[in-house]
Amino acid sequence: MIFPRKQGTTRSWCAFSFLLATLAVSPQVLAQQANEGSALSRFEPAPAGDRMFGVASPYTAGELTPHVMVLADYAHNPLVLRREADDEVAGAVIGDQLILHLNASLALWRRVTVDLNVPLAVLQSGDNPSAGGMGAASPTGAALGDLRLGARVALLGEYHDAFQLAVGGRVWLPTGSRDAYLSDGAIRAAPQLIVGGRIDALVWSFAASPQFRPTRVVPGGEQGTTLQWGGGIGFLLAEGRLQVGPELSMELGLVEPSVRSFNSELLLGARYRILPDIEAGLGAGPGLTGAAGTPDFRGVAMLAWTSEQRGPRDGDGDGVADERDACPDVPGVQSEDASKNGCPALKDRDGDGIGDAQDACPDFPGVQSEDAAKNGCPSDKDGDGIADERDACPDVPGVQSADAAKNGCPGDKDGDGIPDAKDACPEIPGPPDEDPRMNGCPKDDRDKDGIPDAIDMCPNEKGLPSANLDEHGCPKTVRVTTEEVRLLQQIQFDFDSARIKPISDPILDDITQALKDHPEILHVEVQGHTDESGTKAYNRSLSQRRAEAVRQALIKRSIDPDRLSAKGYGRDVPLNNNETEEGRQTNRRVQFKIVQTTTRKP
Repeated sequence: MIFPRKQGTTRSWCAFSFLLATLAVSPQVLAQQANEGSALSRFEPAPAGDRMFGVASPYTAGELTPHVMVLADYAHNPLVLRREADDEVAGAVIGDQLILHLNASLALWRRVTVDLNVPLAVLQSGDNPSAGGMGAASPTGAALGDLRLGARVALLGEYHDAFQLAVGGRVWLPTGSRDAYLSDGAIRAAPQLIVGGRIDALVWSFAASPQFRPTRVVPGGEQGTTLQWGGGIGFLLAEGRLQVGPELSMELGLVEPSVRSFNSELLLGARYRILPDIEAGLGAGPGLTGAAGTPDFRGVAMLAWTSEQRGPRDGDGDGVADERDACPDVPGVQSEDASKNGCPALKDRDGDGIGDAQDACPDFPGVQSEDAAKNGCPSDKDGDGIADERDACPDVPGVQSADAAKNGCPGDKDGDGIPDAKDACPEIPGPPDEDPRMNGCPKDDRDKDGIPDAIDMCPNEKGLPSANLDEHGCPKTVRVTTEEVRLLQQIQFDFDSARIKPISDPILDDITQALKDHPEILHVEVQGHTDESGTKAYNRSLSQRRAEAVRQALIKRSIDPDRLSAKGYGRDVPLNNNETEEGRQTNRRVQFKIVQTTTRKP
């Protein structure tokens, strides 16, 4: 290093001028005797769990997830003295330096990362250069460095996003040895701005910060507050297990900004995930400038226990994450239109091969038909509104029945002489009545469910017969209150899908009948709710699609579309604790909130 220029009083400046004059005729330029000691190394390891060796990452790797790393940092000739006259090396104050870093970090709430770094110099050696009664003692043996505490907050982006932004800071406590060039003997602090991200098989990171530290005189000049910045890129190979790429770090001393106080290093590294939670890495590179602290060569090696952060779920394997896939169950293509992203080029929600634009029943698999009103709808040869797959009499028009063996078949089940199609109580015999709502029902039946009030345990609500006398005449699936059409049995969907299971058709039929029985209900909001599994955005999308599927099912059952709206609330309105399976099952539901009614029932 070039002999430093000393700042201070006039007396100090005179002494410095005298010394310069003496050295002008001396063959060597050596360190001042007034060596105050300072933290020399310009390499600071990124927290365990980050992607780079020396450049911090902006993401938070997990939720309440610990990461632990051991990193060895070797520097060759980080502090060398040179003659002023010919710039020849006079000797190395530190020729070899090996620092072992014990580093641990903790990811919190997928937004905050805190870390701790403990440096221990296990090897330091030098030439103890001296001449003319002056010299610089080279450190030897093991010594502790400054303990580093750090924290950062991820402001934008998740682990796999293309752009991420975080702010943070680091504090060094003066636990190290100044004589061994491992500490300033005072607290250091560095606020930090970090950006980065992942684009397919490329990761990148850039960090910048000032480091506030006291001014200290060391062999080679004065060290104090600096401005640091650096960046790195990594190419992901072997299905993401191997990362290779360069890192460039720079630091400018602000006490006397010049080439002599400018540090710059290049590091080429490789990291390999040996096991899902074990990662090892090696890096090496040259120093690009000659300022104090920059070695002519640096090598690093690390071994870390850090949990693998898996990418977003892609159930259909089309390369579009489920949370952004408008058709998560059907392989498709990427699209800038969020409503089409991940869907087949020909959008076909029910996968029946008939595009939604031509499909009269886009949410239910069907067959082709020349009749545009039936194209893509389930086959119904007899036209009775019951799909052939559920119609026990597919060639003869019939009526719906809870008994699968009779569903879609004509007849007079209660034998009261009134055809089921006109019988308001087809299960219980009753006399004819001009009021179609009472036709075929017993006269003393207020709720017109075919069960006389005398034995009806719910005389004001339509119900079904039951062997349990306490439930005889009470609803099995649907009850109408002043606030909602309440389901006593939940509508079931295929896993992670908006497709309604056939087992829920009777429930939909009962909801339809309840709405028909209560014309005073002018508008109902069909609400979709999920548990906490998955991301908030994906749950919101899934619940919206499920609510819309139920709405369409009711419209297909002849409910006026203007009476229904659909809204997905995702996981925002839980009924129970999501920490148990029973609670999560309760939270996965469809509700029917009554939004508007007339003043009284007609």
